[in-house]
Amino acid sequence: MPILQSQLLNVIEWSETRQDVIFWKWNNREIKKNSRLIIRPGQDAVFLNNGVIEGIFEKDGSYEIETQIIPFLSTLKGFKFGFNSGLRAEVLFVNTKEFTENWGTSKPILLPSQQFPGGLPVRAFGTFSFKVADYLALIEKIAGVKDTFAVEDVKERVLALLNQCLMKWISKEGKDMFNLQANSFEISAGLRQDMDGEMRKAGLTITAFNVSSFNYPDEVQVRINNAAGAGMIGNIDQYTRAAMADSFAQGGNSAAGAAMQGAMGLAAGMRMVDGMFGGPQPETPARTIPCASCGAAISPTAKFCSQCGAKNEPNTARFCQNCGAKMAPEAKFCAECGTKV
Repeated sequence: MPILQSQLLNVIEWSETRQDVIFWKWNNREIKKNSRLIIRPGQDAVFLNNGVIEGIFEKDGSYEIETQIIPFLSTLKGFKFGFNSGLRAEVLFVNTKEFTENWGTSKPILLPSQQFPGGLPVRAFGTFSFKVADYLALIEKIAGVKDTFAVEDVKERVLALLNQCLMKWISKEGKDMFNLQANSFEISAGLRQDMDGEMRKAGLTITAFNVSSFNYPDEVQVRINNAAGAGMIGNIDQYTRAAMADSFAQGGNSAAGAAMQGAMGLAAGMRMVDGMFGGPQPETPARTIPCASCGAAISPTAKFCSQCGAKNEPNTARFCQNCGAKMAPEAKFCAECGTKV
C-alpha cells in the first residue's frame, strides 16, 4: 500500500545522515492531529513557537503529539486540533554527543624574538572537544537564523580566535620560545579557558583543548636539535666518569665493569657521531698503568732499562744511557720505586 505525502508529514523525526551535524530544524510544516514525534538516542527535541522555547524533550522514544506532547508545552497546552486545522511550530533536534575535531594554525604565529627581528614564526597543531550546553543561547545566537549547524562551523569560530589566544598564552611569563612543547599542558589549559568563554556565548562548551605539537622553521629546528645533542653529549661524558669511578670503587666486579664498558662504548659512539658531523672532539687522555708495588702511574710511552731500571729519554733509545744494556721495549719499570711491571 503506497504511503501518502500527508501521512509522511504526521511523523516528526530527524534521521541523521551525517555524524558532524550539531542540530537540525524541522520547520515550515503544520503539525496535524495524530502526528507523532520520534526521538532517537543521542537527540533532544526542542519545540519552538515564534522563536520561543515551548518545551524540551530529552528521553528517546515515540510520542503522540496531541496527548503526550501538547499538554507539556508552556503556552500551547490548551491548543485543540480542529478537523482541518493544525499547529504551526518548529522542532529543533539537537545532537547531544561530544564532538572532537583536529585544529591547526592557518598561518604562523610571529613570536617576539631578538634573533628574529620580524618575529619567530611558529605553527601549532592539536585537537579540541565540545558539545551543546545551553539551548537558550544556541537558539538566540545560531538556531534562530540557521536550519542546520555542523562541526565545521564551530571549527571556523575556534580558528578565528586561535592565533590571538595562542600568542597570549605562549608569551605569558616569558616562556622559552624554543622549547614550547615543555609548556604545552599549561598553554592547552589556558586555551581551553579562553575558548570555552567565547563558545558559551553561542550555547556551546569546550570540554577539552590540547596542543599536540609546535612546528618551527627548518633552520630553527636544526639549531634546537643541535643544542639538544650537545646537552646529551655532556650528560654521557658525566655518566661515563661516574661509571668508571664506581667500577674502581667496587674492585672491578662484573656488574660495575659492565656499566663502565657500556658507558665508555656509548661515549665513544657519540664522539664518533660528533666527529662525522665536524663537531669538537674531546682529547682522550693517555692510558696509564698502576705500579703493582707503590701504585704510581706508569705511562705506556716511557721506557726503562731492564738491568738497572733507569728511565731513558728519548724513549726511542735502543741501549740504556746509564749502564749500556740493550733496551727491551716491552719491559716497564716504575719511575718511583724501580719495580718491574
